[in-house]
Amino acid sequence: MNALQQARQSAVAARARYRGGEIAPTAGQAPGLTQANMISLPREWAYDFLLFAQRNPQACPILDVTEPGSYSTVLAEQADLRTDLPLYRVWRDGRLAQELPDATELWAQHTDLVSFLIGCSFTFETDLLEAGIDVRHISEGCNVPMYRTNRQCRPAGRLQGEMVVSMRPVPASRVAEAAKITARYPAVHGAPVHVGEPALLGIEDVSQPDFGDAVSIRPGEIPVFWACGVTPQAVVMASRVPFAITHAPGHMFITDVPDSHYHV
Repeated sequence: MNALQQARQSAVAARARYRGGEIAPTAGQAPGLTQANMISLPREWAYDFLLFAQRNPQACPILDVTEPGSYSTVLAEQADLRTDLPLYRVWRDGRLAQELPDATELWAQHTDLVSFLIGCSFTFETDLLEAGIDVRHISEGCNVPMYRTNRQCRPAGRLQGEMVVSMRPVPASRVAEAAKITARYPAVHGAPVHVGEPALLGIEDVSQPDFGDAVSIRPGEIPVFWACGVTPQAVVMASRVPFAITHAPGHMFITDVPDSHYHV
């Protein structure tokens, strides 16, 4: 069995655990395979979101779009988008209504949902680790810190809102290297959007993320920020979308697609 086959077996096993009820952040799971953010919207909102993503490709790089009502994806042909993520969020009128580990009943109630699978920066973390750059939320066993910012995305139709970013501390001497590594993955957010000075992004306290968990920033390290696929959730809130299902931040959909597929 080669490395890719082993990785795909680990992805199948991880999805089976989540289908069985395990709830845990997915960073570090099935290394070598792409992970994806998800947002599912009623068909009448799908075009607005498709246009929004096209206008904001760094924050919302689309990897796949389903047919209305479908819960399958070419990114993992045996997977079920209703059950195979560790944790889902349900949004009503722009407000978080609940979190749950299985969204099957909601798909039955909303039969025209269109799902968008969006690139995730977890995908390039394997390359960072292989270069010897610590990925702090993995080494500390927690969720990646994510922040709402003062950077407004380009609006589309009824949708508007600010960019969300993820943060990884990087030694000052290796920031350029980290930027170069991640720039090779434009389909999963690519290069950082900001380095240092969190206040310039409107982040008052980097130790208080809006989503995920705080991580330690050691002496000599600089906070580096990447566009984040939680941006659609900020857009749902700002635009008061009547109904949507998303992944819970950090609880991604693990695909069967190798990271190298998105490497340029």
